[in-house]
Amino acid sequence: MTPQKNITLLAAAQALLLTNAITLIAINGLLGFQLAADKRLATLPITAYVIGGALATLPAAFFMKHYGRRAGFMLGAGTGMLGAAISAIAVYIGSFWLLCLGTVFAGIYNAFGQQYRFAAADAAPLNWRGKAISLTLAGGIIGGVIGPEAGKLTRSLLEPTYFASYLALIGFAALSMLIASRLRIPPLTESEQHAAGRPFAQIARQPAFIVAVLAAACGFGVMNLLMTATPLAMDICGLPFSDTAFILQWHVIGMFAPSFFTGDLIKRFGVLKILITGAALMFVCIGVALSGVTLMHFWWALVLLGLGWNFLFIGGTTLLTETYRPEERAKVQGTNDFIVLGVQGVTSLSSGVLITSTGWSQLNTYALPIVAMTALATTLYWLRRKSAH
Repeated sequence: MTPQKNITLLAAAQALLLTNAITLIAINGLLGFQLAADKRLATLPITAYVIGGALATLPAAFFMKHYGRRAGFMLGAGTGMLGAAISAIAVYIGSFWLLCLGTVFAGIYNAFGQQYRFAAADAAPLNWRGKAISLTLAGGIIGGVIGPEAGKLTRSLLEPTYFASYLALIGFAALSMLIASRLRIPPLTESEQHAAGRPFAQIARQPAFIVAVLAAACGFGVMNLLMTATPLAMDICGLPFSDTAFILQWHVIGMFAPSFFTGDLIKRFGVLKILITGAALMFVCIGVALSGVTLMHFWWALVLLGLGWNFLFIGGTTLLTETYRPEERAKVQGTNDFIVLGVQGVTSLSSGVLITSTGWSQLNTYALPIVAMTALATTLYWLRRKSAH
């Protein structure tokens, strides 16, 4: 199978993964509020989703090192089906804690799915890795459109409310399993599967590794911090929910639409310049957010936030592929995703607290040091590489 066919399948699987994620984000908080005896725990099902993903990142990576990408992605889709089924039962019997268990399994599906972009890099020639990663992530724009629509269409399709939504997620995960079964990505050799490679501490000391992980964590952390707070900030500012939905749709477009050309930009200008551009877009986003709270201020801020995430996350992933040997990829990729999802979990928990206690403007200023640190580290590494060449 050609690399292009594998990447097409991976992009389709990425679309289904994001459909699952966006649907869960759209309904889990509302359902958690409905089922939780203590309403302060309403967002716990969303946090359980993030925790499940973070805990499964390293096991998922090592499973695929030994059994291959296809087996790993099929297992991941299977846990997605299980999680959706448990959640559907939880809705039917009205169990909050069973819902949290279901979203933990959904998070495990997400942990396996985070490897789609790395699988694309494995399947592509060395000089085409950036484009392969970006095209795979471009599938997310489809999921960003289907997810909210799936939530709306299935919300009241069956009783009780949201029961049909989780049944639909079983179907999406089953389709993802079917797609994964068609993948033909060359497995590691026998020696690569059993070789330990260099000590992780040695790999992690590489400047490229530090910049790659920092960029991906910054992109996801800042994006999640501001995106999660946006609906509440807009509500506080008196903007209707229809405006919030409009802003979030454009945010998703900003996140994934650039993926059709981000790989080409990396190939033309170099990955470090794209990372610096991503950090610059984050700075502009925060500047716009601090300058006002009209609909257009939120629109520009969230679109720029999506663009900055795209450049930082795809650029960071591309740079990370330069830091490890084939036998080392499981521990490096798994650790990278554990850090990224861990940061996502922290920002998910802190976003609501910060927006309600300090306000939208102060929340944005908290993101500035993170972006500044990423921009500085990337610039110093770029100057070092430029000097060496």
